Amino acid sequence: MARKIGVLIGSLRKESWNRKVALALIDMAPPDLDPEIIEIGQLPLYNQDPDDQDNPPDEWKKFREKMRNIDGVLFVTPEYNRSVPAPLKNAIDVGSRPYGKSIWSGKPGAIVSASPGAIGGFGSNHHLRQSLVFLDVPCMQQPEAYISNVNQLFKESHTIAKDETRDFLKKFMETYANWVNMILKK
Repeated sequence: MARKIGVLIGSLRKESWNRKVALALIDMAPPDLDPEIIEIGQLPLYNQDPDDQDNPPDEWKKFREKMRNIDGVLFVTPEYNRSVPAPLKNAIDVGSRPYGKSIWSGKPGAIVSASPGAIGGFGSNHHLRQSLVFLDVPCMQQPEAYISNVNQLFKESHTIAKDETRDFLKKFMETYANWVNMILKK
C-alpha cells in the first residue's frame, strides 16, 4: 500500500517555479508513495484566539484533518528574504496548534527549495529545518535539494529539460520513499 504524502508548496503563484518542481516530483514518485498537493493559500493567518474559544475557522479544521491522514510531508519552497515564505510558515503554525495537538509529529519529511538565484533557496531550506526539528518531523538529511536557476529548468509545463537535474530529483524521490518507509517501519 502506497504511503500518502502531503506536498506543501511555499509559493502561491499559479505558475510558480516551485509548483512546477512539485508536479515534476509527483510524476517521479516511486509506486510506494502517493503524493498529493495540499493547498495552503486559503488558510487564514494563525491567531490563537479562535483555538482558545474552541471555534477555529473551517479552513484550519479541513487542513488539520487532511494532514492528520497523511503519512509524510514533502515541502517544496522558494526563498523569500532568506527565509520561508509566509504562507508556508502560516500552514506550519496552523498545523502545530492548538498546543499539544500538532499534526506534524512523527511524519517523515523532506525539503526541496528552488530559486532563480544561484544558491537555490538555501536560506529557506535551513530555516524550515529549524521549525521541523521543534515539530518532531524527522527530516531527510541527504540528499539535500537546493535547485538553482529554476527559471531555466523547464522545457514545458513541468517537464524538466536537464537530464542531470531530472536524474537527481528522481533519486531524491527514491531516497525519500526509503526514508518514509524506514521512519514508519514498513
